[in-house]
Amino acid sequence: MTEIAVGPTGKLMRRDVVKALLENRDGMLAIGGLGAPAWDITAAGDSPLNLPLWGGMGGAAVMGLGLALAQPERKVCVITGDGEMLMGVGSLATVAVQRPRNLSIVVLDNEHYGETGMQETHTKHGVDLVMMAKGAGIADSRLVRTAEELLKLRADIHAGNGPLFAQVKIDEGTQPLVLPPREASILQARMREAIMGPEAHLQ
Repeated sequence: MTEIAVGPTGKLMRRDVVKALLENRDGMLAIGGLGAPAWDITAAGDSPLNLPLWGGMGGAAVMGLGLALAQPERKVCVITGDGEMLMGVGSLATVAVQRPRNLSIVVLDNEHYGETGMQETHTKHGVDLVMMAKGAGIADSRLVRTAEELLKLRADIHAGNGPLFAQVKIDEGTQPLVLPPREASILQARMREAIMGPEAHLQ
């Protein structure tokens, strides 16, 4: 199991968090939200089962919902950032209504917009994404601060006990870029083939 380190702020290190969540994933599909989460899922191991988003800020959760509904036998984990989730927070209501057991949404919350200059996000000033998710109707919504809580989260994600929402407080330090393929059509096509087989392009 990946060792989960803490940074200078005493918060979890983002790359360790993501690597732990995706370790031994057994076919689980992962969507990485715009920016650092997309680099994080790639750093954990580039895979056709990954869909890192190069654009569409605010759309990660609903894309995960669509994938989870289309592939009910597969677990789907959305890993995104606090800024991206704040932009798409209304999607949590739709997730709650649809109640896909195979969907988990993990927000890596460093309380900053990492891609645009490290401006503070609203979570830095008391906005509680867990309460927003609970208010939307996602009963299992939790705040994760420790390695022990992260390991419990991992177990529930891999068990398919969704829908599940987690806000994971992470260190604000930046990590080296680990870039996935840039072409969206390639990313989409390789995931489709991984799910549906080599004949997917004919369907």
